[in-house]
Amino acid sequence: MSPVIAGVLQLLALIAALALAYRPLGDHMARVYSSDRHHAPEKWIYRAIGADPDAEMRWPAYLRGVLAFSAVSVLFLYLMQRVQGSLPGSLGFSSIDPDQAFNTAASFVANTNWQSYYGEQAMGHVVQTGGLAVQNFVSAAVGMAVAVALVRGFARSRTGELGNFWADLVRGTVRILLPLSVIGAVVLVACGVIQNFAGIHEVGQFMGGTQQWNGGAVASQEVIKELGTNGGGYFNANSAHPFENPTPFSNLFEIFLILVIPFAMTRTFGKMVGSVKQGYAILATMGVIWLGFTALMMWTEFAHHGPALDVAGGAMEGKETRFGIGGSSIFAVATTLTSTGAVNSFHSSYTGFGGGITMLGMQLGEIAPGGVGSGLYGMLIMAIIAVFIAGLMVGRTPEYLGKKIGTREIKLAACYILITPALVLCFTAAAMALPTPGHSMTNSGAHGFSEILYAYTSGANNNGSAFAGLNADTQWFNSTIGIAMLLGRFLPMVFVLALAGSLAEQKPVPDTVGTLRTDKPLYSGLLVGTILIITGLTYFPALALGPLAEGLAS
Repeated sequence: MSPVIAGVLQLLALIAALALAYRPLGDHMARVYSSDRHHAPEKWIYRAIGADPDAEMRWPAYLRGVLAFSAVSVLFLYLMQRVQGSLPGSLGFSSIDPDQAFNTAASFVANTNWQSYYGEQAMGHVVQTGGLAVQNFVSAAVGMAVAVALVRGFARSRTGELGNFWADLVRGTVRILLPLSVIGAVVLVACGVIQNFAGIHEVGQFMGGTQQWNGGAVASQEVIKELGTNGGGYFNANSAHPFENPTPFSNLFEIFLILVIPFAMTRTFGKMVGSVKQGYAILATMGVIWLGFTALMMWTEFAHHGPALDVAGGAMEGKETRFGIGGSSIFAVATTLTSTGAVNSFHSSYTGFGGGITMLGMQLGEIAPGGVGSGLYGMLIMAIIAVFIAGLMVGRTPEYLGKKIGTREIKLAACYILITPALVLCFTAAAMALPTPGHSMTNSGAHGFSEILYAYTSGANNNGSAFAGLNADTQWFNSTIGIAMLLGRFLPMVFVLALAGSLAEQKPVPDTVGTLRTDKPLYSGLLVGTILIITGLTYFPALALGPLAEGLAS
């Protein structure tokens, strides 16, 4: 079987699996967030934290809950790393330096999981399981909670109440992420992913000496790393490591885990606003962009430019032979079009255009299908921009789901789409202008610029993958990328929740013959065009200096 056909068959199998899970999972999540009942374990948690799960919150109170919980999480995870040397199960590793501890704490709480350290050489079992893995669950649940709050803003009227953050956080963790993770971890263990608390041991000879590996609860962390679109690996090689991703089947299963909740949340959205067709329209938009990027990536990586690539069947440099170009390309697109950031190949070794595709996927705002929760609310923000543009075209006040998009709403949406590019481009410009950050670049020219641009794109968009080739374990990069991750995660949430509160206060506007039908293919096409044009205008100059210049020169 040719590598191209194998890649296409993997893609078709993935689409079939996502289609089978779409309706039951989407409906289940809608029931979870619409229920007024609390399970016994949830009641214990509410009593422990002193929260009233039945108290409705307006958007400022909801936001305070998000920020307070996240701030405590950053502090807790930072302290765990700083005292690691005194903790049991540390495997003899010392405490983490302050700048790296800050970067890692910000990274995992922001659902980014950017790692400037070697996981198997820095973090012991307690920090890995009691710190990092816990944040993989709750940071994903925070994103889902904010998305549901925005959906309630569309669904409710004449009230500013958006639900209860603590209830949404706990339910998302206990009823959705935890059960799916248990099932997924069993599947991964069956595939050969390790799950233990073994210490460091030697495994034969390596370049004249012994090679050392440590065990760990890898399967349980691997599943939530993908399912919660987190991405942080137990090992430095991430999902290219055979202990994390041993077989072609486990590779395809991990891609499925990355995509299943973000895609299914469009069904949840449709059910909660009372129109599944609206959910299908958002799904179609996400699906078109995802399939387009995947096809383009596979084409660029399978293209042959010389005898070496002809023999390998494509650009195999930096890719695992057990996954091939097809499995690597599908994974690379899935992880950068979501906020996952896990990698099963070396993105820096992709073709010039292939590396640009991974970068552009993040720069779209990771909305196709995006991160758990963040992908949905990011796409809904773009949906508001699209109806605003359509309203300008026909001279009509824009409406979406029966809510008028006025001055306040469009200002909040505009702030949302501007904040992340501002972080990416400003930090990239500062790193290129100052002398010290440039010393971390392995390459010069367009590829070296791409290393810096990719790093801040990944951090500010809460992705966490690395272009590699960049030594990011410095005080400059640990500090600035940590700040970019926190601001890129929580500043957009401020605008999302403020928008949700504004929408919830409105009374519904009845449809008329002049109302733009946002559940039709025409609107989905407009939405795709809006996303690509806005992103292209924002990032094209930077992309032209990096991956486009490299691709045209090769």
